[in-house]
Amino acid sequence: MNKTTWIFLSIATLALLLVACGGGKTPQIDLDEATAGDAQLEPCTVKLDSEEYAADCGLLAVPENRTDAESRLISLPITRIRATGENPAEPIFYLEGGPGMSNMNAKPPKKLLESHDFIMVGYRGVDGSVKLDCPEVAQAIIGDGVDVLSKASLAGMSAAMRQCAIRLESEGVDLDGYTIQEVIADMEAARIALGYERINLFSFSYGTRVAQLYATQHPDQIHRSAMVGVNPPGHFVWEPEMIDAQIEHYSQLYAQSEDPRTADLVQTISKLSHNMPENWLFFKIDPGKVKIVSFAMLFHRNTAAMVFDAWLSAENGDPSGLALMSFAYDFIIPNMSVYGEFFSKGVSADHDPNRDYFDDMEPTDSIIGSPMSKLIWGSARDEEGATWPTALMPEEYRQMKPSDIETLLVSGNIDFSTPAEFATEELLPYLRNGKQVILSEMGHTNDVMTRQPEAIERLLTYFFDTGEVDDSLFTYEPITFEVKAGFPAIAKIALGFAFLGVPIIVFGLWKLTKRFMNRRKK
Repeated sequence: MNKTTWIFLSIATLALLLVACGGGKTPQIDLDEATAGDAQLEPCTVKLDSEEYAADCGLLAVPENRTDAESRLISLPITRIRATGENPAEPIFYLEGGPGMSNMNAKPPKKLLESHDFIMVGYRGVDGSVKLDCPEVAQAIIGDGVDVLSKASLAGMSAAMRQCAIRLESEGVDLDGYTIQEVIADMEAARIALGYERINLFSFSYGTRVAQLYATQHPDQIHRSAMVGVNPPGHFVWEPEMIDAQIEHYSQLYAQSEDPRTADLVQTISKLSHNMPENWLFFKIDPGKVKIVSFAMLFHRNTAAMVFDAWLSAENGDPSGLALMSFAYDFIIPNMSVYGEFFSKGVSADHDPNRDYFDDMEPTDSIIGSPMSKLIWGSARDEEGATWPTALMPEEYRQMKPSDIETLLVSGNIDFSTPAEFATEELLPYLRNGKQVILSEMGHTNDVMTRQPEAIERLLTYFFDTGEVDDSLFTYEPITFEVKAGFPAIAKIALGFAFLGVPIIVFGLWKLTKRFMNRRKK
């Protein structure tokens, strides 16, 4: 999900803005000699954009599985960016989205650093001494060459998940240790090691789940909590009904746009979804891959416009954009996540072993179904049982409890991953001191954080400093469906370069060979 110059990587749900640590080597920690909770930190510098900040960088020793008294220790990285002002208030602990993404790549709004230390604690399974890489799954995600969402392809995914789990366990990894409850305990261990009495939480998407449950387990240690793209329990599974509702919302917005190419965007997508072109020229189109890429790109409004452009072009006889999305899938989706970590945390938190995800995620009357859920959750169980062995978390970690903590919920109203109504209906009623801000025509977390940076910085800074909400700097920004360089155009340009490039390369090689032979004759 990393930001890149390739247009294909707009598929990613977040743009990860890298933080560079310097100022000396990161200290090492001897896990054979350490005890749980030991931390080794040394002064370092963190570069945010062009500015450097004083920080502390190091490692934290934690048990791999706290339910096992004989569990080995693993290490997690810690970075603390020190507040730039005097007498800082409660520190801010960062919680990134995912699962399967690093928690060490934050770029906090600079105003937050004036009054607060900013702490990143690595996610176990992604950061630190144990990484739950699954190359077996990355290969299986490519599919059988027909439809990546077919029973045959998903059977390959199931086998790959089981194979990866068996391999990791044979290497000494205790997969029951890679759950959200352990992440919560890691955060608490970091708080204690750093000497903070109370902390603030700043979370995104999956990270908001961690924040919610941390608050229920350690309410006295939380001062304030700001959540962007709220994910209550149960919503690691994207439901088809939710996706349909968001597409219908987009369709209404599209109908109001200037000179729409269709009177009913829902009908256009639904028709093609159930009867997709098989190829463009000699490029095969995998319908499952197109749906998965489309879903991932619908997270954010700019990339959503590219998706709709590709589908509308296909309706008008030009499936080149769909072909390009099908092609791009193989290079992006297999490497988009640390899948072992996703399975451990996702399965343990939200998997229902009695549910038929294969059929449930693609009902016949759905527009595109829920393709990513079908890929992941449709593979989590087969005839032999669960394909990933992590046990379900205790019930207390799978539900919400009333809270008095000052909490800010921030949502976009066209968010495909974590719709605003999740926060409104399932979390806000539990928050006695909860406040919600819903931003019109904004999608998932990247939209919220990047489209109007001064406004979001003001909102977050004012909340963490005072507990109050100031969303006065936000302005309504109507979505545009105009695409300057959409997938159909990119596909044709790429094809043109490919056909032009071959003769150029051949000609260049001929010239070099001729020059070499002439030199030999001399």
